[in-house]
Amino acid sequence: MSIELILWLFSFASIMVLIGLTAYQLICLSDLEFDYINPYDSSSRINSVVLIEYALQGALCASFLLTLHWFPFLVMAPVAYYHGKLYMDRKHLVDVTEIFRQLNWEKKYRMIKLAFYFSLFIITIYRLVMTAVTLFIDEDANLVDTRTI
Repeated sequence: MSIELILWLFSFASIMVLIGLTAYQLICLSDLEFDYINPYDSSSRINSVVLIEYALQGALCASFLLTLHWFPFLVMAPVAYYHGKLYMDRKHLVDVTEIFRQLNWEKKYRMIKLAFYFSLFIITIYRLVMTAVTLFIDEDANLVDTRTI
């Protein structure tokens, strides 16, 4: 199995987790908006997955950098920088006392991230299929070459 195929499989799984985490945060905010959940529970649920999301997105960005896949790295680098900036400024957590004032902005922010992760998901699926097909064709070509000798 090629290292490139492993990279795209890791990318596929990571982006699926990122989409799930972002959707979970969006659901928590929607539940808060419709008063199904109190602000403390909503903010604690969101805050529990924010660091996981940041770490996973950073690891994915670093893996693209280390394997010299420049296009996905350059697409993900601004988001990784923004996440790092939020973390360093200690603005990455949702505040319980201000969650109602920031509710619309937080929902828009999560929707934009969800759209970004979906676009990465499409790119990843394309590259995963292309890599798998290329490896399959190369293996068939090698198999045919060894039989003719």
